[in-house]
Amino acid sequence: MFVGITNNARNYPWGSHTAIAELLGTEPTGEPEAELWLGAHPGSPARILDPASVSGAATLADWIAADPQSTGTSAQDGEEPRLPFLMKVLAAASPLSLQAHPTPEQARAGFKAENESGVPLDAPFRNYKDAHAKPELMLALSDTFEALCGFRPVEATRTSLEVLLSADANLVGGVLAEVSHPELALAEGSPIAALHARLDSDAELPATFEWLISRGEGVDQLVERVVAASAAVMAAGDAAPEFATVVSLAEQYPGDPGIVISLLINRVSLKRGEVLYLPAGNIHAYLEGLGIEVMAASDNVLRGGLTPKHVDVAELLRVLDFSPLPVPYLPATALAEGVVEFRPDVSDFVLVHAEGDVAGLNYPLGGPAIALCLSGSFQIDGAAASTTIGRGEAVYVTPSEGSLVLSGSGELVLATTGV
Repeated sequence: MFVGITNNARNYPWGSHTAIAELLGTEPTGEPEAELWLGAHPGSPARILDPASVSGAATLADWIAADPQSTGTSAQDGEEPRLPFLMKVLAAASPLSLQAHPTPEQARAGFKAENESGVPLDAPFRNYKDAHAKPELMLALSDTFEALCGFRPVEATRTSLEVLLSADANLVGGVLAEVSHPELALAEGSPIAALHARLDSDAELPATFEWLISRGEGVDQLVERVVAASAAVMAAGDAAPEFATVVSLAEQYPGDPGIVISLLINRVSLKRGEVLYLPAGNIHAYLEGLGIEVMAASDNVLRGGLTPKHVDVAELLRVLDFSPLPVPYLPATALAEGVVEFRPDVSDFVLVHAEGDVAGLNYPLGGPAIALCLSGSFQIDGAAASTTIGRGEAVYVTPSEGSLVLSGSGELVLATTGV
């Protein structure tokens, strides 16, 4: 069964005013359009275009609750039936908060503990809104998609700090000549030098992060000096992205310790068609760009800076994975010319990306699916029915359709469950 769905973009302040409308061929609302949700998450469930075709259900969430058998969703561990994934069109014009997500075990334990403590579900200081993990991936649709993700090796951060130390010494001493020895800044009691000294090994990452996020003694001065030194480095012609990130974040979140924390994290510029995968514990922040985000359907976010919202330092430290890692690109598996699949190490979701001419690709479903056409037109044939979708149109596909045959020209994304 193919059921047409749609939704309105959510107008978070960091969203683009034009990117989603230009992608899907819709009229801009005049407000920031940050995320368009396609799924059954109660925060913004997709609307059903023809409620009469599904016994009057107005939203995908309503239909799943009323008829889990037809929708191909099933209850697990005594919970209500649910669609395990959520697909979003995301358009960031400015940075989102630094954040991380829990493991399944952490989510279940945290949700239970807050329930037992009587914390209201809508409390702004609540950490766990449900009992589920929230791994996610991001497919870049813009030419580049800018992000921070995962702690980088301390040695890389120390190298960046040494560049800032020289600039800081110039600023403190009021000289224009380049200072070639960072130790000259040490004599001035530079807070940047103090951070450099703290980070003498990867083992110091947790304690250093806690000092920064807790605004420990000297952190406010450190933020001020890192921003000034980064601006000086850029003015001198150093185009390293970590310094540009510091300056940009300082303009939007002045004084926030997340500005310095960004130096501890990998800075990545995804090219169009590349995918970033963010498992549990991975600290990250989307900075700018347009993409397709697919995630486990959960609201569990532990924030770590660059936000006016609640930051639970103790719980964030418990959830974070401080292991230095390379940028977590998710490799593609080619299915046909112009068609690739991105399959993470969780069963909640899989993403298929088709671009160009597609002639009769057979794709077996692992469960319910959602397909969105980004350009052109595609015909989708299943075991019992068929449909055609054009630019900006989306359908929910029940698993009873079995293997799907995709044909058409343009660009299409399809999310489904893993096996």
